[in-house]
Amino acid sequence: MWLKYGTDEDKTLVSIEEVSRGKTSLKCPYCDQGLTAKKGKMKEHHFAHNGETCRPVKSQEFPVLPLYDTFNIQLSGKDLEQLKRLWKEYDSQNYLISLDLVPSNLIRAGLLRKNVSTRPSGYEFTNLGKIPVGALELSLFNEVQEPLLLKKLMKLELAVEHAQHKNTVDLHYKLTDLKLYCVQLKRILSCQLYFLKIHTIKETLYKIGVTEQPISERLAQIKRDLLAHYQSVDIEVLGTWEHRGNVELYFKHRYQNFNYPIGNLTEYYKFNSRDSKIVLGDLQQMKPKVLSSTEWDILKGKFRI
Repeated sequence: MWLKYGTDEDKTLVSIEEVSRGKTSLKCPYCDQGLTAKKGKMKEHHFAHNGETCRPVKSQEFPVLPLYDTFNIQLSGKDLEQLKRLWKEYDSQNYLISLDLVPSNLIRAGLLRKNVSTRPSGYEFTNLGKIPVGALELSLFNEVQEPLLLKKLMKLELAVEHAQHKNTVDLHYKLTDLKLYCVQLKRILSCQLYFLKIHTIKETLYKIGVTEQPISERLAQIKRDLLAHYQSVDIEVLGTWEHRGNVELYFKHRYQNFNYPIGNLTEYYKFNSRDSKIVLGDLQQMKPKVLSSTEWDILKGKFRI
């Protein structure tokens, strides 16, 4: 895992996406050493220590949000390809998979389950198993992800409580883990998801995105970006969803075959009229996000630290 956050002089966490590449004035949240922003084209953007990497960053897995920016469910390349092949050949056609074709590790991982309501019985994809192949509806994706987000939060809080009770030397690291996680969770809860239809003289485009700004301000920015490529731009808002910043990256994963980059603008899509209705229906089936008391506290910055 890469270090994605540094702290400024006020000890506020700053994301790698908020700074320019090169040396920064930020410090490592674990050891307070200076950081350099690595923002090349090959590796994932991240911070590197100016000196020797500290033990926590070198040895531990950072507390990232479950099912947020990676959807392979920690599968090896071989297992992921096998899962994709099974989906293409069987489950996408509503065929059950015979036991001799199912690797036991995919069953243990909860990606496939036995369907005992048919004879002969066979295996089918679980909701979790549909995520790597991008087959799970957005509404069901939320149902899978949201309990995992809060479960991870509770695990980190318990780790802090245990370290405080035992007065262990790694209390600072556990507190930093919890703070990093809460900041990430706050960001997706504070974002509004939007879906746009964009009319130009040449073609019709669609865009998915998230914003913490008023939607009118975001639309003005999008129009300025597109006018560098098109003579005229008319933007229609097809829908907005509060507190649904978690969905954007899974949407991109699910509909990656329709992605239509425009120069360095990458969040645009081309759908025909039939597919656009299916995609909008997928979004509209999501239930409104009702924040729990814990999520309200996170959103207000009231971290349990």
